[in-house]
Amino acid sequence: MEKQQAHQDEAKQEKKKDKSGLPKERKASSIMPPDAKNDKIVAEAKKMSVLTPYAVATRYNIRISTAKDFLEQLEANGAVQLVSGSHNLKIYKPAAS
Repeated sequence: MEKQQAHQDEAKQEKKKDKSGLPKERKASSIMPPDAKNDKIVAEAKKMSVLTPYAVATRYNIRISTAKDFLEQLEANGAVQLVSGSHNLKIYKPAAS
């Protein structure tokens, strides 16, 4: 019984050592949206089959609120079309050229 308890204590200590590593660094998301008039960025956005604020935010490392504004700018420029949307989520697709 004592041997089993000693073995369990050793296993717990090993787990604590594994978890005590350095915490992962978090990168702060950018507040500035990409330029909606830049042809390179617009072409890259058009390659995506579906454009959602989350997909754009992860692709360009920006905040979701900034991605929503960026998509609205692209829609105003005619680069994307609104497919479906509610007040929570809007889904866009690349405009046919």
